[in-house]
Amino acid sequence: MIVRFSSIGDIVLTTPLIRCLKLQYPGAEIHYVVKKKFAMVLADNPYIDHLHLLDGNLRDLVKAFRKERFDYVIDLHKTLRSYWLRILLGRKVLAYRKLSVEKFLITRFGIDLLPKAKHVVDRILDTIKPLGVKPDGKPVDYFLRESDRYDCGLLPETHRKHFVAFVIGGQHFTKRLPEEKIRLICETLRLPVVLLGGPEDAGAAQQVAAGLQEKVVDLCGKLSFNQSVSVMQQSAAVIAHDTGLMHISAAWNQPVVSVWGATSPDKFGVWPYLASRRFEAQVPGLSCNPCSNFGSAACPKGHFNCMRKQDAALIAEKAGALIPADSPGLGRP
Repeated sequence: MIVRFSSIGDIVLTTPLIRCLKLQYPGAEIHYVVKKKFAMVLADNPYIDHLHLLDGNLRDLVKAFRKERFDYVIDLHKTLRSYWLRILLGRKVLAYRKLSVEKFLITRFGIDLLPKAKHVVDRILDTIKPLGVKPDGKPVDYFLRESDRYDCGLLPETHRKHFVAFVIGGQHFTKRLPEEKIRLICETLRLPVVLLGGPEDAGAAQQVAAGLQEKVVDLCGKLSFNQSVSVMQQSAAVIAHDTGLMHISAAWNQPVVSVWGATSPDKFGVWPYLASRRFEAQVPGLSCNPCSNFGSAACPKGHFNCMRKQDAALIAEKAGALIPADSPGLGRP
């Protein structure tokens, strides 16, 4: 039983562990428990035999879990709820080393005790070292069913050959560029743009797209999550904040410009296998970065320089430069 209740990006980052475990123990039956609202991330993962959905009371699931008699509980979340699950099941436990103290020290006091050059994916894989499972050096997985695929032939003619997918959302304010900065990037890009995000991003998307209808198509809040993934998969390049969609882009080795604010690509962000063509946009020389490993509702310093001072022209230039001359355009596998 693998335990990771939330959120999208964190669940996606566990997929190399699922794959390595299943392929190196092909006879093993793999179960995974996740919150119901994140089920779409793993619903079609062929390496999972049984996906369990948490929707309310954990005790209801525990009754079913006890009948399974798991050999191991692999706790990749390490919250009070996952500890409680471990206690109730009473099985052998392999637990992810979360480094909560080290993250607290660097974000609050600038004291860096984090492991050097070791990304969260590698640390997740370390959890199953006692089982003799070895990393395969491959990126994250994401599987789409045919019914989730979005027909990009429905886009305006200007967008039907190549476009940049711009993921403008982010769960926390300090992980998102201001609307005026997003708009400036869209204006500067040489390729047309499709804006991706949830219903909560619709207002920002309208501000960005206003007056740029020939250049920008706004799909924020108009697609399911997996349809947004499908659009991103068919793009020539991706621009994204530190979000789940950014990590998902690695599943197809999409050229990606990742934009970083409160969080840090060096400390807990970019896995070496994220993409072979990538650029991390980060304001250099900020002594206050990182101020959080999750992001927050407001800049703790009040200036928000980590996003306000991002170089829009550089982001647009790097996104264009990452697109290979022989990029196949729409319909990529």
